[in-house]
Amino acid sequence: MVMINDLSHAMGGASALAVEAALGLAARGHAVSFLSGDTPPHNGFGHPGILARGLGQGRLLTRGKLDAFTTGLWNRETIGMIRDHIATHDRPDTIYHLHGWSQILSPSIFAALAPVRDRLVISAHDFFLACPNGAFADLSTGAPCTRTPLSLSCWMAGCDRRGRAQKLWRMVRGAIQRMALVPDRCPPVLAIHGAMRPLLARGGIPETAIRVVPNPVVPWSATRIAAEDNREALFVGRLEATKGPDLALAAARAAGMPIRIVGDGAMRESLSAQYPEARFEGRCPPSRIAELARSARLLVMPSRYPEPFGLVAMEALRSGIPVVLPPSALLADDIVRQGAGQAVEPRDETAFAAILRELAADNARVRQMSEAAFTATGSLALDNTAWIDCLIEAYRDRLNSCRAGIWRTVDQEPSGRALPSMSASAGGV
Repeated sequence: MVMINDLSHAMGGASALAVEAALGLAARGHAVSFLSGDTPPHNGFGHPGILARGLGQGRLLTRGKLDAFTTGLWNRETIGMIRDHIATHDRPDTIYHLHGWSQILSPSIFAALAPVRDRLVISAHDFFLACPNGAFADLSTGAPCTRTPLSLSCWMAGCDRRGRAQKLWRMVRGAIQRMALVPDRCPPVLAIHGAMRPLLARGGIPETAIRVVPNPVVPWSATRIAAEDNREALFVGRLEATKGPDLALAAARAAGMPIRIVGDGAMRESLSAQYPEARFEGRCPPSRIAELARSARLLVMPSRYPEPFGLVAMEALRSGIPVVLPPSALLADDIVRQGAGQAVEPRDETAFAAILRELAADNARVRQMSEAAFTATGSLALDNTAWIDCLIEAYRDRLNSCRAGIWRTVDQEPSGRALPSMSASAGGV
């Protein structure tokens, strides 16, 4: 099994899941390779069954403009690494699992994997597989996008937060990617939420290629955190505009609610200067986040674009911490329906602050939400064991059916049990 991802370090949800998949599969005795665009950890991943190899390159935003412009469209070194690995390690039963490519590997990854396309599986951790800006949203306003990707109206739309030139570059990259992917022979795509189906299909991914495999979640606490006894809001994520830490801080200040910020990024220095009353913890290991979560009354996830899943939201919910998130998050309807959280547009500071103020003053309501979060949201995600089971089943299906061009349209665990149900309104199966 070959895991392929831009990064070999768990800097975000997709990278963490790629690493977790490699470790989980190796723990079951499978031979695993991890191919990345960066430099893998010096000790691999701490498991002797994993072969790690990387290009030693940085993300596009860390490079010079010309280098980022050219290699972001087509990274020739990606082709060399992948083709060399195939030539030296490939077997007829080898499965290739592509996780992320938009930061380093580039659309050239699809050309590199062409010789083994019949044994390729792709994870859709975001929307870059279908949408040029990866969000199906106007990143300058947060408004959902109803356009068809790469259509004339898409070319004309100024929806990229870095301006028109960046949008045109993304469009060119999207066109190259679509040609390299060859939609009529699209490999199976593992979506992390049922509501991704229509969006991926709008971007040219065949409906029959899309399979829903929810993310795995390890709660921060095995017992319910008594959120009603706590006072502070918790934000966990990258300190970048897309994740909205500035929106969380502004609303918390307006509501008079203490807030703790876990994470790092380009905005940290300016935000810590602007909001000295907030507690900035920096990037923390899972054990430290679990410790800090015990003081949280609620988690805020104020992303400026539609979150396909929201791993930290599920980690919080499964620990008994209510979540406040945007209506555009694909989990929002499920969470609100279960009574485990509240949806509010984070760009509306008045409304956002009002929700925080209400929840800060109502212990009974927060306790109700906390209990619902802990007991009623289990169907929205998998545990690690079930997730690895689902990946192995998907790999076996791919090996067994690739020659006949058959792909299951009913999502099942290896045991034959239906996968955790995503709500019908969210496009679940």
